[in-house]
Amino acid sequence: MIDLKTINHMAHLAKLELTEEEKSKFLEQLSKVIDHFQEISTIDTKGVEPLVTPTESSYYLRPDIVVKSETTEELLKNAPDRAGQLFKVPPVV
Repeated sequence: MIDLKTINHMAHLAKLELTEEEKSKFLEQLSKVIDHFQEISTIDTKGVEPLVTPTESSYYLRPDIVVKSETTEELLKNAPDRAGQLFKVPPVV
């Protein structure tokens, strides 16, 4: 059961400063959440397989194919400005 002491402890751990109104609001909301989880925990799930996704999906890996890529020089040949092997861009403030 959630009580005011628990709310204060959670606020302290989260480094939150809560007003008394916020504390009572969170107390009410968290109590409803806990009640809902208690209701869910009473559902019989024997024989139900766990799901990763609600729809069937297959895991596909593409073949690992080695392809030739451009060299650093080829990639930098159209650069407007460069510094060594890097693109040179205006500073961003």
